[in-house]
Amino acid sequence: MNLASSSRRGKQARRSDMETMRERFAKLLLGEDMSGGEKGVTSALALSNAITNLADSMFGDQVKLQPMDLKRKKIWRKEMDWLLSVVDHIVQFVPSTQVAKTGDFTEIMVTKKRDDLLINIPALRKLDSVLLETLDKFKDHKDFWYVPKDVENTENNGDWRKDEKCWLPVVKVPSDGLTEESRKFLRSQKESVAQVLKAATAINALVLSEMHIPDNYIDSLPKGKTSLGDFLYKSITDEYFDPGYFLSSLDLSSKHKVLDLKNRIEASMVIWKRKMNHKEQWGSFVSLEKRELFEVRVETILAMLKQKVPEIIQSSLEISKIKNNKDVGHAILESYSRVLESLASKIMTRIDGVLEADVLVHIQLMEEAERRSESDAEPEYEKNEKVVSAVTPNSTKLADLIGWSFSSDTEHSLTSDVELVHEAEQEKDIMKSPFRIQPMKLSYLAKLEKLRSPSERH
Repeated sequence: MNLASSSRRGKQARRSDMETMRERFAKLLLGEDMSGGEKGVTSALALSNAITNLADSMFGDQVKLQPMDLKRKKIWRKEMDWLLSVVDHIVQFVPSTQVAKTGDFTEIMVTKKRDDLLINIPALRKLDSVLLETLDKFKDHKDFWYVPKDVENTENNGDWRKDEKCWLPVVKVPSDGLTEESRKFLRSQKESVAQVLKAATAINALVLSEMHIPDNYIDSLPKGKTSLGDFLYKSITDEYFDPGYFLSSLDLSSKHKVLDLKNRIEASMVIWKRKMNHKEQWGSFVSLEKRELFEVRVETILAMLKQKVPEIIQSSLEISKIKNNKDVGHAILESYSRVLESLASKIMTRIDGVLEADVLVHIQLMEEAERRSESDAEPEYEKNEKVVSAVTPNSTKLADLIGWSFSSDTEHSLTSDVELVHEAEQEKDIMKSPFRIQPMKLSYLAKLEKLRSPSERH
């Protein structure tokens, strides 16, 4: 009974998968226009959108460092196999030699999978597996955990940074920070994911460079150096150019400013390449060597910009290429590498969040230790004063040493006597001073006046 029921469930599951696959491919064949009208897109764009939408539904909620849900992982692998099965039928004709029964050699054309698909599809599948395995390694990791954003705001009385994404949970680490083993584990996983990100970015950039530039994008380009602006144009065409210093001197504080810079540089690169290919006039002072040098400079800036801001939004040129692309193979490679690039960047951001939380905890521990040391270690002179005041709370007087004891009246009289002695000494000093006031000498008549009786004087 169990075997019969399991086989029945297996048949139902396969039947359900067949229906789902038919629905997916019917949508692709109709160009996402199920009405069968003329609003459908090309097969290449439909496949690109299908891979992008599938990745969004599978990895859109992956906001924590934890294994992917088993059901979602199964759906991801199954539906990606369906979409990638198209690649098996994208072939190219290559010459080959056939030996006839008579022994004669005949040259014929045989089919072979296209070289770029033959190399890059297995590489992307491997990168996909590495990312999912990286998430699986965080299954039993308990050195950090997550709390909802609203709980964190309540604990901090609503004080949180406004630039943070409000839908992301807040990562927490123990009060004494992560262990050294956990720290090494996180760093090793970050390095592994960084290699995946680098490989996916390289494949995506290669595929985009091979796509045809649409005519409508070329028609929308500005004429002259206005695509870059005076400052960017002078900086790139200067004799001495440092791409690192050039990027550090620009304002890249927001994604929109980064995207604007990328659009300007890509537009100028397209213009310069067209001038080189069509031998258009740059001006009498620009040689062919300098044109090639400028092209290398802008390509270097683009590569460094993408490394510095991995989550940069697609530029106008990239969107235009993807929308107007008709090569199904390029569409699959571009979309698959792009979603893996996005997932790798997301995992690296989550790992950085845990490491940053660990650093903040260590900073708080150091600040608390400094406050405790400052409160415990008082200045040396304050300690000495406390010791002296504890031993001699009041200043010792001569009378205390001799053993005399006085009443309050006696002490007052002694104080008065001391003051009198002090005043007498001051008078003596004044008398000894060369600037003391001399007694006025009286004349003979004044003396006679003093000898008169008081009655006579009045």
